[in-house]
Amino acid sequence: MVPPAPPPEILAVTGRRVLAVYAHPDDPEISCGGFVARTVAAGGSAVVVTVTRGDKGADDPGVDPDELAERRADEARRAAAVLGADEHRGLGWPDGELDDPVVLRRHLVRIVRDVRPDVVVAPDPTAVFFGGTYVNHRDHRAVGWAVLDAVSPDAASPLYQPGEGEPHGVGLVLLSGTLEPDVVVDIAPVVDVKVAAVACHASQLGGADEDFVREMVLDRALAEGARAGVGPAESFRRLALR
Repeated sequence: MVPPAPPPEILAVTGRRVLAVYAHPDDPEISCGGFVARTVAAGGSAVVVTVTRGDKGADDPGVDPDELAERRADEARRAAAVLGADEHRGLGWPDGELDDPVVLRRHLVRIVRDVRPDVVVAPDPTAVFFGGTYVNHRDHRAVGWAVLDAVSPDAASPLYQPGEGEPHGVGLVLLSGTLEPDVVVDIAPVVDVKVAAVACHASQLGGADEDFVREMVLDRALAEGARAGVGPAESFRRLALR
C-alpha cells in the first residue's frame, strides 16, 4: 500500500522577482494571482506573460475572434495591473495553435533572460486528467513544457539560444494546476486583490457579478488551503533548480 503524501509545506513569500507564464488571458490571475499579489506586497516585482490571444475563448459562433482577442488583451493588462505587476506581455499566438515548440521556447528564453526572475510560475504540463470529466487544455500543457524547457537548460546555458540575451539561471519554478502539490501560499491577505483581478476578465464570466467571482475564488482557495491546514491558499508543485 502506497503511503499518503505528506501535507504541502507553507511557502514563505518574500520580495523576489517573479515571472508568470500562462497560456490564456485569465489563466495567471486564476492560477497564481494571490502569489503574485503577495510577492509585490512584500516588496518584490512581477511580469505576467500570456502566450495566446484568447481568440477562441467563447462559445458563440458569431463572435469576431479579432475583437475578442483585443478585448481579452485589455482585460489581461488591467488584471495584471490590479495584481501590482510591472507589466503584462501578450505573445499573440492563436488559441490551440502552439505547434512550433522551438519558436515558442526561443521566445520564452528571450523573456527569461530579459526579466531575469528569481521565480517562474507556470502550468504543470504533467497534469492531464482531472477525475473522469476534464482533460487539461492542450495549450496549458504546451506552455508548461515550453517554460520548463526554456528555463532548464536553455536560458541558463550560453550554448543554447546564444543570440537571445545573457544567460540566466532560475532558482525556483512553481507549477500550478498540479496533481502533486507540495507547497501552498497563504493568500488570505490578498483575497480581495485576486478577486478584483479575476473580475477584470468579464468576457469569460458570462455576466457574473463580483460576488459570484468571490465565491468561485474562495471555494477553490479554501479547498487548496485545506490540504495544508490553512485558510485560502494557492497550491503548487515546487522545483528547486538552484
